Amino acid sequence: MKKFGAFLLAGVLAIGALTGCGSTDKKAESSTGSTDTQVIKVAASATPHAEILEEAKPLLAKEGYDLQVTVFDDYVQPNEVVDSGDFDANYFQHAPYMEQFNKEKGTKLVDAGDIHYEPFGIYPGTKKSLDEIADGDEIAVPNDTTNEARALLLLQDNGLIKLKDGAGLTATVNDIAENPHNIKIVELEAAQVARVTGETAFVVLNGNYALQAGYSVKKDALAYEASDSEAAKTYVNIIAVKEGNEDSDAIKVLVKVLKSDDIKKFIDEKYDGAVIAFE
Repeated sequence: MKKFGAFLLAGVLAIGALTGCGSTDKKAESSTGSTDTQVIKVAASATPHAEILEEAKPLLAKEGYDLQVTVFDDYVQPNEVVDSGDFDANYFQHAPYMEQFNKEKGTKLVDAGDIHYEPFGIYPGTKKSLDEIADGDEIAVPNDTTNEARALLLLQDNGLIKLKDGAGLTATVNDIAENPHNIKIVELEAAQVARVTGETAFVVLNGNYALQAGYSVKKDALAYEASDSEAAKTYVNIIAVKEGNEDSDAIKVLVKVLKSDDIKKFIDEKYDGAVIAFE
């Protein structure tokens, strides 16, 4: 899932055909005329969502389902095509974005399954260990509301600051209640944070920007969000469906496969901690 504010982006044409109607009640005919395979159409972002779905295809085939994935490069159409019934599900977003989209657009989408999260991590800058923190050190964080709050919560979880009670996922620098090291929080556009590692003691990055900067979350992060953290639970990426379809057999099988040990292993090996299967 990308940033929470992405719902403001204008829709861009999807990659792939958008015709047809809801497909989980239809059969896909083989070359022999057989209609034993049920089709599931899923709209997805390219990375990592579509890549994970591609890995799931043979597993779903064994269950009797033909998973058809269409990649979209915007955050509007994947929800619209599911709400309209053209697609059975999408995989690209977290629940807060979906709920805001429902509110803004009048759609009726629900969470059918929690699949993965992309953790924030604290990475070395001019210092290589959190134990080296000193009075007046600078730490760079993203400046947009959602990502800054996650960064501050991670700093709090690691004992560097303490936030006001109740600040949670809306926290800003104004909510810092205790700052024993007089840390200066440097607020930057998310894509710029990784560029100041030579200027600040530490930087706080989300998974995709860490990958772009050449970091391995598992090897390089000094600390990162745990699966039971408030942020991970809130911003877990989901399978979203139209309300009423969450209990269909096809969707249940899709979620079961995406939460299987085989897919968890694929996620762990391919993304090296930048994407983590949600337990």
